[in-house]
Amino acid sequence: MTTQLLNEAVQVIPNQQLLINVVSKRVRQLGLGHRPLVETTPRMSLTDIALKEIIAGKLAYEALEGSSDGA
Repeated sequence: MTTQLLNEAVQVIPNQQLLINVVSKRVRQLGLGHRPLVETTPRMSLTDIALKEIIAGKLAYEALEGSSDGA
């Protein structure tokens, strides 16, 4: 994962916990064979692909209101 991609993704999803959750879910999907929504190179990790998708605005997510501890 490159620091540049992470810094750009934080501009799109400033909430660190939400960003981690979105990236994690997308990495799982990519690992199961879902196709990338952005152009990739053979050396890109699944995390880099997920971050590029976030930066490109290709992923939809919803922040649910509620307690911060997840309960």
